[in-house]
Amino acid sequence: MNNLDLAKTANEVRKGIITAVHSAKAGHPGGSLSCADLMTYLYFEEMNIDPSDPQKEDRDRFVLSKGHCAPALYSTLAQRGYFPVEELCTLRKLGSHLQGHPCMQHTPGVDMSSGSLGQGVSVATGMALSAKLSNDPYRVYTLLGDGELAEGQVWEAAMFAGHKKLDNLVVIVDNNGLQIDGKIEDVCNPYPIDRKFEAFNFHVVNIDAHDFDQIRAAFKEARETKGMPTAIIMKSIKGKGVSFMENQAGWHGKAPNDEQYEIAMEDLRKAGEALCQK
Repeated sequence: MNNLDLAKTANEVRKGIITAVHSAKAGHPGGSLSCADLMTYLYFEEMNIDPSDPQKEDRDRFVLSKGHCAPALYSTLAQRGYFPVEELCTLRKLGSHLQGHPCMQHTPGVDMSSGSLGQGVSVATGMALSAKLSNDPYRVYTLLGDGELAEGQVWEAAMFAGHKKLDNLVVIVDNNGLQIDGKIEDVCNPYPIDRKFEAFNFHVVNIDAHDFDQIRAAFKEARETKGMPTAIIMKSIKGKGVSFMENQAGWHGKAPNDEQYEIAMEDLRKAGEALCQK
């Protein structure tokens, strides 16, 4: 897909996020919106996947370490054809396969149940090591929140991944600067994130999370890097695309009411129209 088509798709992903969280009257819109461009690129351009065969053996794997941002994953999977977009309205409802955190047993396209923060890099590292031991061609991707970097398990896994030279592993950090309690530098400062990953023998790329040229170049660089895993640190805007949610920590884990829902969807409708005029 070209960048314009990717941007249009990401806008639809954002609409799905808002629709799902509003319908559930609960969820995490801020961090879901900040990673929508990244998720779109992964599932529509980067990863070897097949919605008609979600369990195919050579598929690339994705672990959503910040599992509370499941609305972003679900909306992307729906747009990609894993299940109908209409099912996004069942988020967090009894009997739905779209629960508050991803569940690999019940949701097509989900490779790992997640939500306990810090565990995603460990799981992804294990998957990447398994591929190396079995000489399998698949690559492994995991997405973390920047507040999640306070979890010690992240760095244990990073040390192991660097030591094992897992060049089929890509760790992505959604650096939107905010977590549930406020600014990450005030809660538990993780900076400099890039130099920390470099210290664990990662190849590091810093990008703008909302620039598809930079996203594309970063994943190309990751594929071409041999002998070490890659960390992509992407500077993003929490609540991206919805005017009153952008850069507001209060929208970390809160659903919009009916009036706010209408404003949010109008923001995204206008963004879609602007993209169609390009």
